[in-house]
Amino acid sequence: MHMLQGMTAADASIQLPLRERKKQATREALRRAATDLVRDRGLHGVTVEDIAAAADVAPRTFFNYFPTKEDAIVGWDPAALVAMADLLRARPGTESAPVALRIAILEAIAPSDADPTDVLERLRVIRSDRDLVAHYALRWGETERVLASVIAERRGTDPDSDPYGHLVAATTLAACRTALLAWCASGGARPIGDVLASHLDVVAAGLCEPEGGLR
Repeated sequence: MHMLQGMTAADASIQLPLRERKKQATREALRRAATDLVRDRGLHGVTVEDIAAAADVAPRTFFNYFPTKEDAIVGWDPAALVAMADLLRARPGTESAPVALRIAILEAIAPSDADPTDVLERLRVIRSDRDLVAHYALRWGETERVLASVIAERRGTDPDSDPYGHLVAATTLAACRTALLAWCASGGARPIGDVLASHLDVVAAGLCEPEGGLR
């Protein structure tokens, strides 16, 4: 997932082709630069040009990775969202939607034994600015819509007429956000995967799948 994707370990990228490793390194450099500058100057005291200069890339390169400076901080990555949707789509049809989504999320962040300092700092910066909090919520909402659509696809239902997929995605992502806040408040005392798993276990155990659709 985009916002969770920023938690993956840098050394996990060694399996990627060189070109992809370079792109990942640039994305991470832009995220770090945006976070550091906004922490020091505030959101409205930082421009895209400032972030690009701090990451030693051209401003036009910035837009190859993020649509806005806010996205650089919250870690919005459409490719990571597509990858998570594909992980969910690939889960066995015998798994309930909450269980399949839980596994897909945890698989997406599996390489996350990295130093959590960068992620902790980004979460602190996000929480310190209400515009960033709003943007963070917006991107989580887009994630919910994509995952709800995949859940409906797995169930053979229409997401517009069967709200079950939205219920599962919304509840699961709310658990993710709660887990992230708890993890941040603890200073990253436990691995993020362990904190997420404990929260997602509660959701997966309780969202029983209705026959047909949710009315």
